[in-house]
Parts: sequence; structure tokens; C-alpha cells
Amino acid sequence: MHNKCRPLILILLFIFIGFSGCKSTKTLKSGDGNLKLSTKQLLKENAKTTATFKTLSSRVKIDIYEGEKTSGYTVNLRMEKDQKILLMSTPISVVKALITPEKVSFYNKLDNTYFEGDFKYLSELLGTELDFQKVQNLLLGEALFSLKENTFNVSVNEKEYVLQPKKQNTLFELFYLINPSHFKITSQQISQVKEQRHLQIDYKTYQQVDKQILPERIKVIALEGVEEMIIEMEFKGVSLNEDLRFPFKIPSGLKEIKL
Repeated sequence: MHNKCRPLILILLFIFIGFSGCKSTKTLKSGDGNLKLSTKQLLKENAKTTATFKTLSSRVKIDIYEGEKTSGYTVNLRMEKDQKILLMSTPISVVKALITPEKVSFYNKLDNTYFEGDFKYLSELLGTELDFQKVQNLLLGEALFSLKENTFNVSVNEKEYVLQPKKQNTLFELFYLINPSHFKITSQQISQVKEQRHLQIDYKTYQQVDKQILPERIKVIALEGVEEMIIEMEFKGVSLNEDLRFPFKIPSGLKEIKL
């Protein structure tokens, strides 16, 4: 991967962050559950689990494995649902990223660079169209693409529901796995066979935070050709519905990253 693209790839990694917390939390256990639901019943149960809140803040530990390289990061995350996502490196905010429905902004004081642009570049990295809503859905363990009862088939494999479109997209193949006990997505996978691309987001565990079901541990696997990147995340200290500030201003004197 080209060195100048590395900061933007880190933004992409941060996008897949989920949340866990220390306040009113309980890890959800995966029991055998009910494996006899129809597609309509299953999607209805999944819809009931959609998290509702105004704001969220969290501290997130991220481990990245890329070939023989391993690196770790800790970031502070603030989110105003449907409006903005702010990511800040810790303990000093020398690296910041702000994601809104309109654009992605990023700066790094360590190498004096910044980037501002729409979702086009990140969409190219993913190999599929990306927008703010899809990013938010990934963060919350929701389906990347809309689940509609009349467009999906359901089957059962290894004690989990498998959802796949009745007719797969010509550009990529899409699959969802859904837990039969709490009805949240446990994995969503996008494959582009011709381009040798595969993106897999596994929600390893969920937990209840103030009566909301949110991801607790997430593992992201991104494959392109022979290159593989794995991101494992552990989330600590979540707060919901607090008054949050979203300070972000690109410092003067930084060099713009042009792609």
C-alpha cells in the first residue's frame, strides 16, 4: 500500500470501531436460540434491536495486523447519531478525524499532513459505495445495506441464520449472519471475486449498555489480492446521551494529501 495513503487507510480502520462500556453493561451470551423464524419474523426481531441514543463517547483500543507488522492504537471516539463522528488519538490529540454525511476530514501533526474529501476514496478502498449511514451502521452492528424481507432469503448454518439477497448484486456478493438468541448481526461479508477483494466484519460479542445492545468486540478482515489486514478492537468506557463537544479545525501550515 502506498505510504502517502497510509493516514487515510487508518481513517478507514477507525471507521469500523464499535463500542463497549463500563456503565450498566452486560455481555450477551449466545444461546441456541430460535432457528425456526421466517425471513419476515427474523428481520422484525433484528429491527427491534436497533440502538437508539443521541450521543456516544468511548475509548477504544485497536490492534492492527498487516503482514508481519503489528501496531496498536488507542483513540477517543465521540458520536452524534446521524450527524458526526470524531476520532482523536490519545493521550494528546495530534491525530484527529471528523466524519460527517458530507465529507471526511483528517490531520496528523506528526507528519504535518491533512486530508479533506468526500467518501469516494474510502469507497474505492472498500470496493463498494460508502456513505455516512453505512459507516454508522457498521459502528452499531447494523446491516451495511438495507434489509428488506422481500429481497432476502434465509437459511440456517451452524446454529446461525444466514441472510443473502435473492439476487446478488452484479458488482459484489453480500452475506449476513444473525444470532438466533439476541438477533444481532454476528458477521457481514462483502466479496468481489473478480477484483479479489473481501471485507468481513465479525461482531465477536455484544453487550447491553443502558438497555441498548451494542458491539463489544469486533474483528475486521480486509483482503485484496494477496494482501491481508486484520483489525481487532477492544472498547472501554462508554457513555450515552451526554452533552459532547466536537472540536475540529485543521491547523495552518500542514501539507494537503492529494490523491
